[in-house]
Amino acid sequence: MKRYGPALILLLMTFTAKAQTFQHFLDRINALPPPERQAVADSFIKVCPAFPFIENDSVSHFIYTGTSTSVAMAGDATRWNPGQSFSLIPGTNFWYLTTIYEPDARLDYKFVTGGSNWIQDPRNPNTCQGGFGPNSELRMGGNTPPPEVRYYPDIPHGTFRDTVLQSNVLNNSRLVRVYLPPSYPEAREYPLVLFHDGLEFINLAAANNVLDYLIAHKMISPVIAVFVPPVDRQPEYAGTRIELFTSFITTELIPFIDRKYRTSLDPMKRGTLGASDGGNIALYLGVKAPSCFGRIAALSSDVIEPISTALENGPKLNLDFYLDIGTYDIAELIPMVHNLAWLLQLKGYSFTFREIHEGHSWGNWKEHLRLPLMQFFPFTSVINKKYNTGH
Repeated sequence: MKRYGPALILLLMTFTAKAQTFQHFLDRINALPPPERQAVADSFIKVCPAFPFIENDSVSHFIYTGTSTSVAMAGDATRWNPGQSFSLIPGTNFWYLTTIYEPDARLDYKFVTGGSNWIQDPRNPNTCQGGFGPNSELRMGGNTPPPEVRYYPDIPHGTFRDTVLQSNVLNNSRLVRVYLPPSYPEAREYPLVLFHDGLEFINLAAANNVLDYLIAHKMISPVIAVFVPPVDRQPEYAGTRIELFTSFITTELIPFIDRKYRTSLDPMKRGTLGASDGGNIALYLGVKAPSCFGRIAALSSDVIEPISTALENGPKLNLDFYLDIGTYDIAELIPMVHNLAWLLQLKGYSFTFREIHEGHSWGNWKEHLRLPLMQFFPFTSVINKKYNTGH
């Protein structure tokens, strides 16, 4: 049977019984002769309650064990630059990095070992899907996953209908996926919400789970959701094809949806929503086609100059906005969104603005998707029996 020396026994007893701080552990282990340190480090790993090790709600200790020339962290907090280097306890293979975040922060991250090897945190079982694959997920003590992102077999579920839509305006085609709420087709008109980067909102943000949950729990009215993917993303959402894409949405896609489904024609019962450049095209559609969409949600959004100019210099439009930005978002976007919120306030628009202690990630957008949906489509028990006669 393995026997531990008195110093190790004392260290483990004080750490586990008195819930000593991580700094207390460092002070104790560094006071030992180097040959005795590895056993203490190994034992700390065994008694640590979770990784990363979080204390006092806002302090997070990232830990890596292994042979490497260097260890760094890259993630939302570093704008994905491996700029935060770990310290190695001499005489051990125990690397650590201590950071401070807001108590409700949630961040994606990876470890970078040896300067070029990007890996998930081997000791953290929590992961989050991103646009480039899974990342490790740090969730501080004040941040809990919202229930609506999960699939529940015991609640009613909406259905998907897929259409490949040919655009004469853009001279291309794309798969459009339409979500119909569980109550469809009651003899009523349904609000409509259009998602940009639509397939990613399904695959990475669980938008159908969110809609099912919010509808089942009467947190929103039943809505029809249209999920539209880009074909040529940056030009369509924020570049040289933005006018053509706007025309595709307003003269081809929406008329097709209105003919086929029981949609409301009231702009204030129509929303368009996107993240990043997808938020930009949502904003652009709002200022260019307010008779089509009256509710605009832009998450972690780019904001090109024509949008700000139209809002600042044009007449006030009948629009309701939802804006948010991450504290750890892309640096260029943060002032854009703050300036847009200031402009909307100056012009007297109805809007909500939130800064969220997260990064530019699908994990962020997934867990806050309920907020614009609840703002735009609050539950009502009144059923409007009027709907488009073309259905």
